Amino acid sequence: MIAILSALLPTFALIVLGYALRQRSFLPDTFWPGAEKLTYFVTFPALLFSNTAKADLGSLPLLGITVAMLGTVAICTVLIIAAKPVLKVSPAAFSSLVQGAIRPNTYIGLAVAAALLGTEGLTVTALCVALVVPTVNVISVLACAHWGDNDRKPGLLSLLRDVGKNPLLMACVFGSVFNLTGIGLPPIIGPFLEVLGRAALPIGLLAVGAGLDLTAARRAGIAVGVSSFGKLVVSPAIAVGLCLALGLPSIETASVVLYAALPCSASAYVLARLMGGDAQMMASVITVHTLIAIITLPIIAILMHAV
Repeated sequence: MIAILSALLPTFALIVLGYALRQRSFLPDTFWPGAEKLTYFVTFPALLFSNTAKADLGSLPLLGITVAMLGTVAICTVLIIAAKPVLKVSPAAFSSLVQGAIRPNTYIGLAVAAALLGTEGLTVTALCVALVVPTVNVISVLACAHWGDNDRKPGLLSLLRDVGKNPLLMACVFGSVFNLTGIGLPPIIGPFLEVLGRAALPIGLLAVGAGLDLTAARRAGIAVGVSSFGKLVVSPAIAVGLCLALGLPSIETASVVLYAALPCSASAYVLARLMGGDAQMMASVITVHTLIAIITLPIIAILMHAV
């Protein structure tokens, strides 16, 4: 237990530090959008590509991981839609709750995997990113188009084009291509990307902390509480059941379950604002999820270690 907490505490300490730096105006506010852009388009893709390109993908139970991960997303989507009459929120707010039910914060996920599960766990998590990122983006856009306060009805081609432009997804795809073709990490470029990728986790986690909105968290109501319980407790419980049913090995199971237990991504706020979702509720969901995850993720990690 001490080893798990020792591994996770630096991750959450970086989030707290990012929040403190933003509140103290240690850096100008203009720094944080640039840091997020650098992380999203440069350092995290470098980390995902370099890790995927050199991984031993042939040893992974790819079908089992795919079924467990996408099955968890599908079940959570069905559950939140089934709960809509009980939640009694506006359609726009409900579109934000759908995002909160399925969108994971990949930055935290990769940091947790690197700290707890080593290279193999990081590889499985990169695979989860490749599977989940396009899936939740499509579901989230459809939810916002259907329930959001807007007139935008995205076509299938434009939706797929937007998903295809996601740099995290593309990094995983190209890394897999280099891996499966036997190229692996090319000389010079490969080591360069590995060094560049080392900056991803600290910068990304600082940006997560800087984006927290405690004012929005204080406005959270019952719906946000239900969202938090669903994403941080129910989702990993579903993942555990699927992994056990599929007979996945321990590292793969831990990776999938921890990825399913991640708080909602900050990118959900951008989509809610652009497509008529309830941006205020989205900010509450993101902040409350992240704060509660500081408690729930170590507990889940400890329980997974004990299994």
